[in-house]
Amino acid sequence: MVNNYYTKNLNAHRLLQVYETKIPRIKQYLDREISFVKDSLTGNEKILELGAGYGRIVKELEDNCKSIVGIDISHENVLLGKAYLKDSNNAEIMVMDAHNLEFKEQFDVILCLQNGLSAMNVKSQDFIKKILNMVVDGGKVYLSTYSMKFWKYRLMWFEEQANKGLLGEIDLDKTKNGDIICKDGFKATTHSIEDLKMIGYLSGYKYEIQEVDESSVFLIIHKR
Repeated sequence: MVNNYYTKNLNAHRLLQVYETKIPRIKQYLDREISFVKDSLTGNEKILELGAGYGRIVKELEDNCKSIVGIDISHENVLLGKAYLKDSNNAEIMVMDAHNLEFKEQFDVILCLQNGLSAMNVKSQDFIKKILNMVVDGGKVYLSTYSMKFWKYRLMWFEEQANKGLLGEIDLDKTKNGDIICKDGFKATTHSIEDLKMIGYLSGYKYEIQEVDESSVFLIIHKR
């Protein structure tokens, strides 16, 4: 349901409006999440971002890596993304389902940020295994979700989106425990730290959990 909503309702210029927020704490969160990844790069990595939308993160990271490609299931997102990235020499965006990756090459880093596991309705460990198969030995996978300490601001952000007409009215009676539910059927869930630890453990590789800015929680899997 969430994936379908982002594909058909909250895409392209409507998705762009999501990030044109007037809430300073949200702007800080978005900046710190990207900076956390950016600070870990050497500049020589080939990066794949899953659920890239119109290329917001791709554009932010293009100067800090060898190459970066973003994929998104929405044709409208990718069409906007190609214009958004038109001046890039090492960045591109393409239509592809993250559940059915079609690349022949492997990547040094794979990103699934900003609660992407929820947006892509990931429920199976097989998804993580498929991602890890696309990572070179010695590479990393970054998965991030929201910190529960950020709940007040996350809800504030979704209310801003609803007020813009980008989402349905928030059902405040049902919205709780990390899940945001709108009266039009939209639902955004959150992975807990325990969920991320289980994903890391079941991957079979070394992993770490890091909270950033009391807004993001990262699971970093080291394929080695």
